[in-house]
Amino acid sequence: MQLQISHTTLYRYDQPVDYALQRVHLRPLSTNNQDVGSWDLIVDGGQIEASYQDHYGNHTDLVSTLPGTQTLSVTATGSVTTHDSNGIIGKVYGRAPLWHFLQATSLTSPGPKIRALSKIIDQSSDPLSGLHALSAALLEAAPYKVGATDAETKAEDALVMGNGVCQDHAHIFASAARLAGIPTRYVSGYLMINEQVDQDASHAWAEVHVDDLGWVGFDVSNGVAPDEKYVRLAVGRDARDAAPIKGMRLGNSDESMIVSLQVQQ
Repeated sequence: MQLQISHTTLYRYDQPVDYALQRVHLRPLSTNNQDVGSWDLIVDGGQIEASYQDHYGNHTDLVSTLPGTQTLSVTATGSVTTHDSNGIIGKVYGRAPLWHFLQATSLTSPGPKIRALSKIIDQSSDPLSGLHALSAALLEAAPYKVGATDAETKAEDALVMGNGVCQDHAHIFASAARLAGIPTRYVSGYLMINEQVDQDASHAWAEVHVDDLGWVGFDVSNGVAPDEKYVRLAVGRDARDAAPIKGMRLGNSDESMIVSLQVQQ
């Protein structure tokens, strides 16, 4: 399937900015389930300071604002040909070792609710069946609901509230799977939604490492394995590691952000 993607993040500041720097993960890489065709990153109100692959293998751009700017826009556009691999990425490894993906972060630190949920994995006949059972139980315990959480909500807190979005589901799933000794990473990317070209945000899911298969994807929010409708952007231990765009600024200006995203065949 060939997907066309246009993703713009627009920052507005109420007064000129002394300095701002964004870490950008908006260039997907070709893998065994996606081939990246033409792809452009266009910056208005700033400039690309450096480009490199981070320790997770993500293509990373550092984008700084021009002196005195009050708007910064970063637009990624291009095409990706995707292939359905039943969610299996395979035995593909970067510089980050598997044990790194067993570590909890401040967003994925488990509490009593997640510890109880994690026990579902060991109750199944094999790890993969246990992970599918975990995904189903998680979605039942915390159904998808926009507005109940935010970007800084921790996994345990989202599960206690009983609601969440894709970021929360990926965090809870990762936290529970790691407790069972299964390396798990957070994935940011895009999802083509049937009959909905315009979207409010990118998507997120999780990947676990299973000895016989390598990395395997789980989209808890939709209860499926990522297929040809998915495009992977970046991975990490949590949303902070893999965020499409994240940064900092100096000065006293207030910031607003607008995201425009279109994913279509």
